[in-house]
This record gives sequence, structure tokens and C-alpha cells, in this order.
Amino acid sequence: MRITVLAVPDCPNAPVAEERITHALDGRDARVEFIEVADEEQAARLGMTGSPTILIDGVDPFALPGARPSVSCRLFRGSDGMVDGAPSVAELRSALRTADGEGEGECLPVDAVGRDGRGRLAPVDGGLRDVQQAVLRHFAATGGAPDAADLEPQAAAHGRTATDVLADLAAEDFLTLDKHGRIRAAYPFSAVPTAHRVQLADGIEVRAMCAIDALGIPDMLDTDALITSTDPVNGEPITVTSTGGHLTWRPSSAVVYLGQRSCAGPASDVACGALNFFAGRRTARRWAARHPDFTGKTISQDRAEALGRSTFASLLADSEPV
Repeated sequence: MRITVLAVPDCPNAPVAEERITHALDGRDARVEFIEVADEEQAARLGMTGSPTILIDGVDPFALPGARPSVSCRLFRGSDGMVDGAPSVAELRSALRTADGEGEGECLPVDAVGRDGRGRLAPVDGGLRDVQQAVLRHFAATGGAPDAADLEPQAAAHGRTATDVLADLAAEDFLTLDKHGRIRAAYPFSAVPTAHRVQLADGIEVRAMCAIDALGIPDMLDTDALITSTDPVNGEPITVTSTGGHLTWRPSSAVVYLGQRSCAGPASDVACGALNFFAGRRTARRWAARHPDFTGKTISQDRAEALGRSTFASLLADSEPV
């Protein structure tokens, strides 16, 4: 195995990366080389998208979509949402295992709803939270997604463009973008039709990505709402009425199936297809039997409400009122 660290001269994070690589290797046989990069032409030739860049057998395992060659300081966002000047030892070990083919073909389940325990509220740094909250407020006010141009004021306040901030938010699964860079979803909202409609007290109708997302919207916006969906097995209508924070379900036997594919990835791909309302446990079981690619369980109304509340209620807590 060959590990290459690309860094500009006197990069303060290069020694940090070297130390963590040594710990991550833990005696593993590998050749580690350090290359100083003087300009962007050399960065482009070597595959450097910021200092330091770590290549494992010529591949950057931490590359972000659309990243360009650069000699600027590079920051890495860890699984805890914090930013650091180098990948953590745990993240380097994971990258080394992947490069070695360890666990190839395995897909381990993750908590896709809550970003594997990291939560749905974006970090403050880099304008991520300001732009995320601006996106959510726009959905709540209009029923649809904003364009990048609508978000330039929030991004510019952090010295960035909206396109760059949206790319970072998508990379961390706070939202999803289509192939043209337009917002397709910003959890809990969907910009495209779904089975889950949420009519807000002011008359605006929004679409939710899944059942849990729909249940989280009234608390997030601190508003009454009417959630409508259908049982995907028998087509029976399901409504959840939120009044003053109290939710009334019809039919009273309705439940939510909490499931996901056993693979890591964006919640929109991994979980949203399985997080559905059902008229009762019987149809939920029938759906699960027909979809062996999803694993999960049926949860009660109380559990579904609590999950929606804990996932989404705080997303606009420090934001301007809608």
C-alpha cells in the first residue's frame, strides 16, 4: 500500500496528518511519502484539493464531489460534525480497510434518519447552518425549494457562494441535489412529489420525504398541521392532525414502519422508501415481506411522534421566525 501526503510548504496540518496516519497504520505494511506542492498546476497534476490531501494508492478517500485542485488549507468534517485539519485516526483506519478490500461487499446498517447519531442540524461554521435554515424557511413559506440565487445573502455573509455551501450540505446529507445542482430535498421537506403531504395552518402545503419527516414538521415550525398519506399496500387514507402539539391519528390503528436498506448512504436512498405510514400492523408486515431489500420494524404512534420531534424540532430553534 502506498500513502501519499500532498501539502504546501510549512502546512501546519501536515505533521498532524503524518502522526494520525502512523497511528492508523498500527504496524500495517505501507510506504508513506510526503510531497510538497508549490502551485495549483502541480496540485492539479497530483490530485491535490487542499493542503493536506491524503492519497491511498493514488485515490483520495476523503474527496468531496466537485472539489477543484487547490493549494489552500483543507478542512475535514468528522463524523461528529466537527471540522479538523486532518482526518481522524478512526476515519483513516476505515479508509485503509476499504483500500485493502476488508469488508468488501458488506453493507452495515446505519441510523439514516438521524445521520447515524449526528443529527440533522448543520454545523454553524462555513455558513452551513445559516443556509440550511434559509432553505427550510423557504420551503415553509412557499411549499417549494429555493434557487441558489435566493441563498446568496446567507452564503456571502460567510465569504462563500451558495453553490459551494449547498455542495457541502449535500455531501453531509443535510439535503440532496439533482444533477443540475438544484435542491431536490432538504430534510424534512421534498421538492418533488411524495406520498406524504403536510398542510400547514397558514394554508401552505409541503411534501415530506417520509413519515417521520412529516411528523417532525409541525414541531419544527411550531404550527398546527394536517398530514395526509396512504397505506402503500391497500391504499387506505391515513391522516394525522396536529393541534396545539397533540396528534390525532386516523385510523386509530395506524403505525409507521421504520426501516432502511442495509447500506450507508443518503437517507433519501437508504431509508425514505421504507419510512411509511400503514393503516395497521398487518399491512406493514405484508409490505415488509414484499420488500426484503429493506430491514426494520413497525413502531407505535408514540414512538414515531417522538422520533420525528427529536430529529427535527430543533432545526429552526435559533433561526428567524417563519
